[in-house]
Amino acid sequence: MRIGIIGATGKSGSRIAAEALIRGHLVVPLVRNARKLKEQNWEVVEKDLFDLSYKDLAGLDVVVDAFKPSQGKEELHQKSINHLISLLEGHDKPRLIIVGSSGSLIVDRQTGARLSEMEDFPHSSKPAAYHMEKSLEKLLATKNLNWTYISPSKYFIPDGTRIGSYQLGTDFLLTNHLGQSEISYADYALALVDEIENKAFENRRITCCSK
Repeated sequence: MRIGIIGATGKSGSRIAAEALIRGHLVVPLVRNARKLKEQNWEVVEKDLFDLSYKDLAGLDVVVDAFKPSQGKEELHQKSINHLISLLEGHDKPRLIIVGSSGSLIVDRQTGARLSEMEDFPHSSKPAAYHMEKSLEKLLATKNLNWTYISPSKYFIPDGTRIGSYQLGTDFLLTNHLGQSEISYADYALALVDEIENKAFENRRITCCSK
């Protein structure tokens, strides 16, 4: 498949690109600065996310949104999703896969309380969690768009080991056999590319966690 990755030079985007390449997919980085790419023999779309047009995406099977705005500009999560929806809605492809947030995952089935509402949720992460939850709500209300929003676990570990296995859930926070909610960026990338290939959870949110 031809997989475009917005934010392919970032921590999660670069690992998703690496996982897709291992599987034999053609990766097309969608980046502002192609010079940041470690591998230079790419087919690249060098544009700001907000300057992308449907023409830039039309030849792709999937677009992965791994965009992460800088601290203090978290509202761009909503702006970026709105822009991508405006480009892709009504088209059969590409499918949109979003690297989501764990903040909106439900931790209490009885009350419906979300992770971002817990006392130990970092205050500095609340703005991103809020805007990404609003982005998810926008996706859920959108018609004629093929999308999947993938939330990581509570602890999303940049340099964690690629174990090669994971568990999947939907709207509820998962924990592993030790009672920990965590996943490495590498295993998250594994789960995301599996979903690209399997198409098991179209038009909904899922989450992944170590076993």
